[in-house]
Formats: sequence, C-alpha cells, structure tokens
Amino acid sequence: MYAIVSDRNQQITVRVGDEVVCDLMDMAAPGSKIVFDNVLLVGKDGQVTVGKPQVPGASVQAEVIGPFKGKKLVIFRFKRRKNVRRKTGHRQKYTKVRITAIQA
Repeated sequence: MYAIVSDRNQQITVRVGDEVVCDLMDMAAPGSKIVFDNVLLVGKDGQVTVGKPQVPGASVQAEVIGPFKGKKLVIFRFKRRKNVRRKTGHRQKYTKVRITAIQA
C-alpha cells in the first residue's frame, strides 16, 4: 500500500515504514505524532484511488524523528575583470518523519 501526500509545496510518495524528509516543522517535537490529511492518491493491491483533488477520508500518520539539515549550497557571484566577488552559502532545515500508517 502506498499514497501520494501533498505537504506544503511538495508531493511525496510514501509507504509504511518509510523515512521521509519534509519542510521544517517548528512545532513538531521528536517522538510526536503528525497526520497528513492532504492525500492525493492511494494505491492498494493493484487498485488505485485518485482524489478530486483529495481522496475523501484518507490520511497518513507519521512519527517525528527529529530535525535534519540538507546539504550545503555554495552561491558564488563574480564579475570578471572588476575584482567583484561574493560568496554566500545556504543550508536548508528539514524535519525527518517515519510513516506509521495509511488510512484509506
């Protein structure tokens, strides 16, 4: 059984037991439970239920593992022959969750 869940700005395919990286959730403490209500598709035993736009009554339960940082991105801007250089970086913060159940 699998489901496609819409979480803020991304769509994620999940199965029970998967560890998924989501956008940072400040209010989610490690060990707490969260529910994804915005389920777009559910697949079970070869049968697929597609929502219009969401599957009615479907939800995905997950347990928060903890905060997680993505890889570091380096942004380097320069203008040739002008001695203009600017180096900055960014490291996105995420929340890692483990999928515990899919209700359909």
